[in-house]
Amino acid sequence: MVLSIKHFLFIFSLFWLLGCVPPQSPDDTVNEPARVDPVSHRFLIAGPTLTGIIDESGQVEWDAGRPGARDGYVLSSGNILICWADEVIEYDRAKQVLFNYKRPDAAKELGTAVRLDNGNTLITESGEKPLLLEVNLAGEIEVEVPLEPETDNVHMQTRMARKLANGNYLVPHLLAFAVKEYSPTGEVLKTFKTDLPELGGREAENWPFTAIRLKNGNTVINLTHGNKVIELNIRGDVVWKMSNEDTEGAPFQDPCGAQRLSNGNTVIASYGAQDGIKLFEVTPEKEIVWSYSGEHRVHHFQILSTNGKPENGKPMK
Repeated sequence: MVLSIKHFLFIFSLFWLLGCVPPQSPDDTVNEPARVDPVSHRFLIAGPTLTGIIDESGQVEWDAGRPGARDGYVLSSGNILICWADEVIEYDRAKQVLFNYKRPDAAKELGTAVRLDNGNTLITESGEKPLLLEVNLAGEIEVEVPLEPETDNVHMQTRMARKLANGNYLVPHLLAFAVKEYSPTGEVLKTFKTDLPELGGREAENWPFTAIRLKNGNTVINLTHGNKVIELNIRGDVVWKMSNEDTEGAPFQDPCGAQRLSNGNTVIASYGAQDGIKLFEVTPEKEIVWSYSGEHRVHHFQILSTNGKPENGKPMK
């Protein structure tokens, strides 16, 4: 039987109403969402069981052979700068010592190792007279900045200090419940308090451990016994915070080291974690998107790459 045009249109309309229309052309189909690869990081660990580099598969790529480091960085040269309580050392990959600074006596503790743009190394030296030092490559002290930690407890005076782009220094003081910005002459220019009422006051033991100045002027601070990470604006107001109240599994366990990534996420070291998550990455929306639960505890760290790409545009070594 030959169908007329009228009959054909009637049947087509009926199929349309019944949802039996033939497949659409490829140009009309809805695209499937792009596949998102899981996050993997390569990172340096300064911790009680390993001072070394973990590759993106979770294997130890390089080991200094001496655990217990407090601070450290892989330099643009590929060398590794590490701080222990008694000395700061720069190694090449063959573990040859290229720079060394030792504490002058056993009553002091070192807590920072950062290579500055001028070639000096920034070091904190806690003790009876706590100091922030800039040491040149010959091991000579070029700058001494007196610090005001507000305690005689050497171990609790300070941790990782950083030099700012304006030439000042940002120094966390645990028992002072404060991060202080110092001038090169030692004048305290600004104090960021961490015992604020909205953070639980002093009872929460929000000891500042790591302080990072962002390009927008805000400061990211890890609070150890308070089990929090916070971001303060230039006035010292809390503009963002995250704690175990915001996620499952209580990943905050004595958070020490921290790093703000180029994608805006924050990576946090849970130094107190014996098992489970020891290092994790969170979004501004407080979602955990990556974590490390390997055997090595993490005091401080440096994210070197993400899915094979160098972090912050620095060349991978």
